[in-house]
Amino acid sequence: MKTIRFDDVEALRAEISDDFGPWSEPVEVSQAMIDSFAELSGDRNWIHVDVERSRQESPFGQPIAHGMLTLSLFPDLPGGGDFEVTSYGNATNYGLDRVRFISPVPAGARLEASVRLADVQRRRGGTLLVREVRVRVAGEGRLAYVARPLVLFMPPVVGGGEDARATGTKGDRP
Repeated sequence: MKTIRFDDVEALRAEISDDFGPWSEPVEVSQAMIDSFAELSGDRNWIHVDVERSRQESPFGQPIAHGMLTLSLFPDLPGGGDFEVTSYGNATNYGLDRVRFISPVPAGARLEASVRLADVQRRRGGTLLVREVRVRVAGEGRLAYVARPLVLFMPPVVGGGEDARATGTKGDRP
């Protein structure tokens, strides 16, 4: 895999493409994850957490994941791109330009993602990468959601030492 420094804006811009990368390895959305997210978020709507009622009353015939839960799994679904951003101090979630939840994600479904780099912008605090993400339920072909996450790659803190944050290792990538 090619590595590109976070501050090499021209090299990053060369990776902008209309084509999405390959689909990622799937990540399961278990009922236990849904229940934990419900407790954490306070969204205990029966359509997410009441298995029996969902089987009887839901148009989906079973519980479905919270849209925000599926969105939060994006870092585990890197899908696509043949480059890695390196040499940054930290990568900060800068927000989302757009999110559309297209179809429900049933409990037990496996999600996979495909990503393309849409834009690169030099910012005072670092380099902003805008990606377009498609997430689908594995084996079904239907999209669960599409999003445009923004991540700001910031320089290492001077005098911060040579730890994983300063080298931009895989463990701290979005």
